[in-house]
Amino acid sequence: MTGATGAQTPVRLLQLLSLLQTPREWPGSELCERLGVSRRTVRRDIDRLRDLGYPVQATLGADGGYRLVAGKALPPLVLDDEEAVAIAVGLRAGAGHAVEGVEEASVRALAKLEQVLPSRLRHRVATLQAATIPLTSGDGATIAPETLTVIASTAAGSERLRFSYRARDTAESRRLVEPHRLVSTGRRWYLVAYDIDREDWRTFRVDRISDPFATGARFAPREVPEGDAAEYVRRSVSSWGASTSYDLDVEFAAPAQTVAEHIPPAVGVPEPISDDRCRLRAASSDPVHWMAIRLAMTGYAFRVRGPEELATAARELGTRLTQSSPL
Repeated sequence: MTGATGAQTPVRLLQLLSLLQTPREWPGSELCERLGVSRRTVRRDIDRLRDLGYPVQATLGADGGYRLVAGKALPPLVLDDEEAVAIAVGLRAGAGHAVEGVEEASVRALAKLEQVLPSRLRHRVATLQAATIPLTSGDGATIAPETLTVIASTAAGSERLRFSYRARDTAESRRLVEPHRLVSTGRRWYLVAYDIDREDWRTFRVDRISDPFATGARFAPREVPEGDAAEYVRRSVSSWGASTSYDLDVEFAAPAQTVAEHIPPAVGVPEPISDDRCRLRAASSDPVHWMAIRLAMTGYAFRVRGPEELATAARELGTRLTQSSPL
């Protein structure tokens, strides 16, 4: 059994932490064997991890063991190659299709992970991604995860961003912006940013952005219009489809806060009617059949007050679901 030198300590601590992050209890003798050190060294390393904020629990006995338990804060995780690749592939798959629930925090996590991935693991992630065909629902456009991670990184670091943009009329332009926030509506990603050349705030559909480039130039964050990025996107999207937009009015048999957890803020914010009922009133340009599905996915009973087209779509959806049966 070899002794541990000071130079070996950081590497050994990482090895020990990697073992402890496996959900099981490790006998002291097994840790000694795995790390090639004495029991005394293992105890000292456990104390070092505790000093760093890792809640390591010890059990008494002839051959006491150690395990990592839930603490009050989240310390850094140590991932092996397989775990890092699995997480990166999962985040890339979700982020690229604006899946509901994969919000900006997930994109930031992906950006941080890919920033520190060794080149060999980046290649494995790219290979797996290329060989995977996602099965998605809805009509949301596909987005390169790299585009999202570059945007998220510049927004988090208050760094100016340059990119090519294709407008609704297919006109191409180069933009230089101060990125504020990424907003997911469940079907699409939008970037809220201050356009330097146009000296005004703009909302950009991320699936129309290409060749994003972090310029390295920092900026002082400005106050976003409406005071909230999600509300700004909602109003912007509504104005884009003014000719085909409609005012939806839906009553839910559930508390406002509960319903809000199942509806993206860009769609609208439910208002309480009573302790167990709420009402959603908002402008939308989404197809009524998609909006009917969105309302049904909340899992709560609802009644469409308007428009009639949405009420019809909801009734037709209910009929199809009721009449469905195994083939």
